[in-house]
Amino acid sequence: MSNLSYVPETNGAWQTYLAQVDRVAPYLEHLKEYIDTLKRPKRALIVDVPIVMDDGTIRHFEGYRVQHNLSRGPGKGGIRYHPDVDLNEVMALSAWMTIKTAALNLPFGGAKGGIRVDPRSLSNRELERLTRRYTSEIGHIIGPQKDIPAPDVGTNPNVMGWIMDTYSSGQGYTVTGVVTGKPVHLGGSLGRIKATGRGVFITGQQVAEKIKLPLNGAKVAVQGFGNVGSEAAYLFAEAKAKIVAIQDHTGTIFNPDGMDVEALKLHLAEHQGVAGFAGAVSISNDDFWNVEMDIFIPAALEGQITEERAQKLSAKLVLEGANGPTYLAADDILTERGITVVPDVICNAGGVTVSYFEWVQDMASYFWSEDEINQRLDKLMVQAVNDVWQTAHDKNCSLRTAAYILACERILRARKERGIYPG
Repeated sequence: MSNLSYVPETNGAWQTYLAQVDRVAPYLEHLKEYIDTLKRPKRALIVDVPIVMDDGTIRHFEGYRVQHNLSRGPGKGGIRYHPDVDLNEVMALSAWMTIKTAALNLPFGGAKGGIRVDPRSLSNRELERLTRRYTSEIGHIIGPQKDIPAPDVGTNPNVMGWIMDTYSSGQGYTVTGVVTGKPVHLGGSLGRIKATGRGVFITGQQVAEKIKLPLNGAKVAVQGFGNVGSEAAYLFAEAKAKIVAIQDHTGTIFNPDGMDVEALKLHLAEHQGVAGFAGAVSISNDDFWNVEMDIFIPAALEGQITEERAQKLSAKLVLEGANGPTYLAADDILTERGITVVPDVICNAGGVTVSYFEWVQDMASYFWSEDEINQRLDKLMVQAVNDVWQTAHDKNCSLRTAAYILACERILRARKERGIYPG
C-alpha cells in the first residue's frame, strides 16, 4: 500500500479532480489550511489477480482499491471492470465519491476499485474466479465499517453476491453489509438498480424548474444507455419529454420526434445495444454532438465533453449521469455559454444514496418497501439540489463549485475536529 499524491499523467481524471479542488480553495476560509487532505488518497492498493482460465491457462490481471478519505465514515464506492481502468482513474473516482457522499451529507468517505479487464471477454465462470480472487486480495481493507464496494461499469448484482460470499467465507459468517447493490434476496435493496437514473431525473426536474425549462416537449439526448441512461430516459419520457438521440458502444440513433423508450429497452435486451433500433435512424458518433437538444445526459464514461464538443452543444441543461464526463476547460465554456450543468457529485448520487439505505437495512436486518425507498431518495436529492442552488446563489458561482464548497467544508471540518494522530 502507498500514500500517493502524484500520478504521472498530465490530462487524466485525477488532474481534473485536483483542479476542481484548487478552484474551491478560495471559498474555504479558515478550513483552507487542511486542503491538502483532499489532494492525497489515504490508501491505494494495487493487486495482482491471477486466475485459471477455462482452457487451463493462467492469466494475470491488475486490480485496484483506493480509499481517498475516511474522515466522515467508512469508504464507499463502486468496483469497475473495464479495459481502461488504471490507478489515475480509480484515484479520481474515489475522490469524487468523497465529494459526492459529503455533498449528499451521507456518513461515508470515498473509495473506488477496479480491474483492468474486458468482462465481455470472460466466461461466467472466469468472471466469478476473477471476482473471488480480487476480493481475497483486497479483503483486509474492506468491510461494513471499513469500506463498502458497490457495482460500477462492467459489474452487477451477481458480482456483488460473489464478493459478499467470498468475504463472508473468510469471516466465518454471513456479512451482508460488506457490499451494496447485491441481489435483493441476499440483502440487497429494492430500488437500487434504478436509483442512479432516478436521481438524474429528480435533480434534472428540480433544476429545469429553476431555470424555467419545461419538460413537456423538451428534447433530450442521452450518451450511454445502461442502467443510468435508460432509467433517466424512461422517466423523462414519462414527463412528456422527447428522447431524440442516444449513443452507446454500438452506435448512435436519432429521431427528432422522440423514441419509444419501452420499445428501445426491449431492443436493448435482445441486441445488447441501441444500434439497429427500428424507431430511429443511425447517425455518426460525431453527428451526435450536433443534434438539437434542450437537455443532455452524459451517462457513459468520464472525459466525454471536450472543449470542441462544449462549443457545439445546443443543450440548455447538462445532467452528469456519469462521473467526471466534463473536462475543466469545457466546463468553463459551458458556463460562458449560459448552459447550466448539474454536476456528477449531485446529479448521479441516487445510486450511492440508495446504497446507503441498503447498508442501513443490512445493519438493522429490517427492509423497506420500494415506495418508501423512492420517497426517501427523492427527499434527499431535492434537499441536496436546493442546498447547492442556494450556495451557488450566495457565492455567485457555478453549481459544481457550490457542490464542492458544501462537500469540502463538511470533509475538512471533520478532519479538523478529529485532529491528527499522533499530535
